[in-house]
Amino acid sequence: MIPPGVKIWAAATPVDMRRGFIGLAETTRELLAQDPGAGALFVFTNKRRDKLKLLWHDRTGYCLLYKVLDNRGFFRIPEAAPGATSVIIDPVEMAAILEGVQLPPSKAAPRKIARLARDAALRQGSTHSN
Repeated sequence: MIPPGVKIWAAATPVDMRRGFIGLAETTRELLAQDPGAGALFVFTNKRRDKLKLLWHDRTGYCLLYKVLDNRGFFRIPEAAPGATSVIIDPVEMAAILEGVQLPPSKAAPRKIARLARDAALRQGSTHSN
């Protein structure tokens, strides 16, 4: 669970998933213009968006979560404004993103599937918070 008040920043462009703690911290500084040690959570995906890394600093060191989806799934990161290098995500959206979106065997439009899955997850999250 993500503590209340934690900012979540997602990179708008894909990142090389071979990067580790130091490489992602540098990407946070250079690409996102954020301090990786400030307590925020930073989200990075690869070009196909089937791999995701979360980087955060817990006051004693960097932590890294790496998730790879199976079976043609992808992570749906909200689109950033034109020219922006990142987008802010709320904790409910982050939970939906971590679930991933599974593509059906047909070639359905990924954006429509992602939107439907995100909407369903957000509805589910709002019923749990009441």
